[in-house]
Amino acid sequence: MPLIEHVPANIRAIAPYQPGKPIAELARELGLDEGGIIKLASNENPLGASPKALAAIERCRGEIALYPDGSGFALKSALARHLGVDMGQIVLGNGSNDVLELAARLLLGPGRSAVYSQHAFAVYPLATQACGARGIEVPARDYGHDLEAMLKAVTDDTRVVFIANPNNPTGTLLAPEALYDFLRRLTPEVAVVLDEAYVEYLDPSARAPSMAWLAEFPNLIVTRTFSKAYGLAGLRVGYALASAELAELMNRLRQPFNVNSLALAAAEAALDDAEFIAEAKRVNDAGLAQLTQGFRRLGLDFIPSAGNFVCVRVGAAQEVFAALLRKGVIARPVANYGLPEHLRVSVGSEAQNARFLTALAEVIQA
Repeated sequence: MPLIEHVPANIRAIAPYQPGKPIAELARELGLDEGGIIKLASNENPLGASPKALAAIERCRGEIALYPDGSGFALKSALARHLGVDMGQIVLGNGSNDVLELAARLLLGPGRSAVYSQHAFAVYPLATQACGARGIEVPARDYGHDLEAMLKAVTDDTRVVFIANPNNPTGTLLAPEALYDFLRRLTPEVAVVLDEAYVEYLDPSARAPSMAWLAEFPNLIVTRTFSKAYGLAGLRVGYALASAELAELMNRLRQPFNVNSLALAAAEAALDDAEFIAEAKRVNDAGLAQLTQGFRRLGLDFIPSAGNFVCVRVGAAQEVFAALLRKGVIARPVANYGLPEHLRVSVGSEAQNARFLTALAEVIQA
């Protein structure tokens, strides 16, 4: 029997994750000028990174021959102060994907199951399948999480429920009181992984008090990232917050140097740049309004979003996506999320949003 046949069937059956197309790759494929391409496919911050983060990277350049602090002490200290939690409740990761997978590895395996919503983040079923566990996908309600149906979908072997709030790729948002009621009614033998990758884009009144909930619900794991509002996607740094007991076990699974030294320094400095985050939210709010007004003018349906992206229904999405590529505009088809007629477009700068809307109009009216 060939060696590959000895790889577990659940691993061989995994469909590769489809990232957004890079600018350099599109330029090579179509012979376009890289400088004329705009990428609105991966929910990146059009402002770039915080100036304080960039300055911290410069200060640390001379230390890259040394291993980073495997405990991430300085960043964890800053997060503890910023969020009002204990350092022992924090798990650092190579992006939030890393801590999502750590949670899955800790709690899932053969004979166990995880519950997640239709149209939710692709990492949830991927991490579940990689652990040899059974995935239970619950039909969405209005493109978002149907918490009542998810509660009913929990079985005796369920150990994790994944919830994204706001959700990627649909941008739907659950009210804090609905989330609290779900946590209160769920058996404490099942962990809730609450993915808050886009929380910084929410108005304060719309944010769930998830840090306070950690003390009330020992089965809650909250994940966040520096890749979105903080503009550090290329450095890959995220974190999980949980009870001290769960966090300690996740840290046992974590690779000792999973966050590099530049990422640690940049994230710590970015936390101290409230002005940058406020500007990122202002630009995003304006960009969401610009895009959605443009969709209305074009007569296109879209899913109202609380993130830094919008899903818009364009019909033959793959064809529209390909036509936009030829114009040097990269969006994101989401057929793999069960949305074959939609494109997800990230909020860019005012000029980038205008360029996208012009190109989209040309394509759909051709």
